[in-house]
Amino acid sequence: MTPLSQPTARSRIGDHFRAALPSARTAFAGALVWGLTMGASALVNLLLYDWETPAKIRFVTLIYAAGGALAFPVGLFLARLVSRGRHWEVAFAAAFVALLVATLAFTGGLFALQYRSYYAEWHAPAFTIRWAFELVFTMLTALYQFVVLGIRLYFPLGFIALVAAGIWFARQQR
Repeated sequence: MTPLSQPTARSRIGDHFRAALPSARTAFAGALVWGLTMGASALVNLLLYDWETPAKIRFVTLIYAAGGALAFPVGLFLARLVSRGRHWEVAFAAAFVALLVATLAFTGGLFALQYRSYYAEWHAPAFTIRWAFELVFTMLTALYQFVVLGIRLYFPLGFIALVAAGIWFARQQR
């Protein structure tokens, strides 16, 4: 074998990333199911606590559903990237952590963007130093509120779905 025919480190990394990409069908179907499940989890909790108005309940449910739908393909890719060729325990843990982190990140990000758009009316003109500080601190405040108040909307249905998704993923990796 000549040195030119040996795969380079860059091509091996590229192959590893390509192999971790889920199929479009799996990504789309999973995003639909995961988004609906995360939205249902939020909806059930909001209805149980008789929270606010129906319009606000619909809006929060939509944020959770959209966050879940956006997170699934990313979480699935990360789980496949980490667990490729490993035992089912690693696959389960990878799916659990990757879907958890991706779902929280996307949903928290959507919540922060909505929060920022509400407070933008009272902020300084765009792209000034003051505006940049207001943007950063408003986004950090929104993420803090999401962590403190929003994560509870995932229990128990979202947590059960997370375990089920981890088991499904681990079984697929055999």
